[in-house]
Amino acid sequence: MSRSRQIIKNISHNLGRLEDLPQPIVAHGRDLKQDDILPFHRHQRAQLVYASNGVMTVTTREASYVVPSQRAVWMPAEVEHRIDARSAIKMRTLYIDPQVSTNLPGEVCVLQVTPLLRELIITSVASGPEYAAGSPQERIMSVILDQIVAQPVASLALPLPSDPRLCRVTEALIKNPADSRDLDTWALEVGASKRTLVRLFPVQTGMTFREWRQQRRLLRALELLSTGITVTAVALEVGYDNSSAFIAMFRRCLGTTPMRYQCDIAPPPAGV
Repeated sequence: MSRSRQIIKNISHNLGRLEDLPQPIVAHGRDLKQDDILPFHRHQRAQLVYASNGVMTVTTREASYVVPSQRAVWMPAEVEHRIDARSAIKMRTLYIDPQVSTNLPGEVCVLQVTPLLRELIITSVASGPEYAAGSPQERIMSVILDQIVAQPVASLALPLPSDPRLCRVTEALIKNPADSRDLDTWALEVGASKRTLVRLFPVQTGMTFREWRQQRRLLRALELLSTGITVTAVALEVGYDNSSAFIAMFRRCLGTTPMRYQCDIAPPPAGV
């Protein structure tokens, strides 16, 4: 049984100092244990939130994002967000002055992380937050900016609705992705017509009910796979009657199999 979730109220001992440094891009590393939580907070700089090892969930007021080690979250300045460590993670974060991030995404999104970008981030963190103008580290930061712009957006977001009736449905599915109740049943549960729910889901989430539930199951599967449990156990946990249907969905959405994904997120050598 895992330990109790620990809410870490002190987001970072040095965060204020780091964000006040004159360097336009500041790299910072922090390790979290499984089930640690960084509660809702915001930064004056934009962030590239990356974990070189492990899986985390980054949640804003509008959506939730599951982030394995091949992905990173782009977080614009002043956006409130929370971070949950789904496994032990090595956070490697870049704090970027908004003045140098004008070509970068204007909204929160998940970006792919190539092996090159991964090594650049790890190197920048290992070199420390302060560096001189014209130094090799400053040149690395410039390459990182170019690499961030070039990365495609990954479809790993779970939009969160605001309508109270939809919230009751989505909150239940967040707690239990295996819940198989259809919209007819949910309509009776929340006191709305099926037609209303069918209309509201795309308006408020950009997805149909079935698409949203599948996305929730996929993201929960990513979290569970990071713990090392079997593919069959994950399939049952997220509501599939057999592993074949789950594997087909996983491959269709991510272009790989659950087993291959588990191999890809296996912990790297110590120190990274």
